[in-house]
Amino acid sequence: MNQHSPAFCTIVPPHVLERLAESDDPAISEAARRTLLVDATQRTARAQGPAAPADAGPSDRPRRTVHDAGNRTELPGDRVRGEGDAAVRDATVNRAYAGLGATFDLFAKVYGHHSIDGAGMPLLASVHFDEKYDNAFWNGEQMVFGDGDGELFLDFTLPVDVIGHELAHGFTQHTADLAYYGQSGALNESVSDVFGSLVKQYALGQTAAQADWLIGAGLLGPAVDNGVALRSMKEPGTAYDDDVLGKDPQPATMADYVRTSSDNGGVHINSGIPNHAFYLLAVELGGNAWERAGQIWYDVMTGGTLTGEARFSEFARATVAAAKARYGDGEEMQAVLKAWTAVGVPAE
Repeated sequence: MNQHSPAFCTIVPPHVLERLAESDDPAISEAARRTLLVDATQRTARAQGPAAPADAGPSDRPRRTVHDAGNRTELPGDRVRGEGDAAVRDATVNRAYAGLGATFDLFAKVYGHHSIDGAGMPLLASVHFDEKYDNAFWNGEQMVFGDGDGELFLDFTLPVDVIGHELAHGFTQHTADLAYYGQSGALNESVSDVFGSLVKQYALGQTAAQADWLIGAGLLGPAVDNGVALRSMKEPGTAYDDDVLGKDPQPATMADYVRTSSDNGGVHINSGIPNHAFYLLAVELGGNAWERAGQIWYDVMTGGTLTGEARFSEFARATVAAAKARYGDGEEMQAVLKAWTAVGVPAE
């Protein structure tokens, strides 16, 4: 590993929370400011999650543990459901447990990858983190979910792709370990969107054509008048255009690449470009996106050829090489080239 990945990755980008913090509505601004403050604290804190069992090893079954933080910020909180335990009364706990399982299933059953580290890592989650906390995050060791404020954001366990997205940061951490700034950081975010979307599609049995390709659909609350999700892989820049949330800033092609010093160089913004390339590839190949398109991305992440500071063009060339290695120079490789050309990234 390159030791570049941060221990802290959130699903809601800081630029969204920063805008909300300036809202004229005191309830909205207070929730956003509190979330930003907690995020800053967590970003500098060392993960204090429970240690993995000593007998950890590859298994065809997940080992899940869900904790209840009790609306406090101390982690992990009280253990409320373990692997094989019956469902509890708390729907948030059950959704977190199911989402951890859905993510494990995609990696294990489709790619033969045991948990997110490939070596049977236990999957840990804490729910009900803080009060009106408008985010979910991966801290290097575990998943953490806020309940949302109920107006702009609902419970962060509602979209299974949010769970898959955050756990996929752990997958990246243990494989290509892409540095979390600039283009490598945007690739880090994009890989999480790709596998988060694949977790959802696999769980629902959807083909590439049937999928909505949205990240976080069902997360936005009643105070959002014009928004469907946090991001759209199909049409980056169209997930929301709202008086409160603002306008989705994601570009779909390099022609609109955003140069900024905020958000680690726009990692949540420019991820729209490789996101769109994956969407175009999956739709071009047809069928289930986790099969050929997802396999190519998985091969790149686990192949050991990427540098930690990989730029879009390096990643694109790696996907072409992976497609050729697995499928030859037929339709898969041609579709990969076509997808990157469409978003303006050189792949040859």
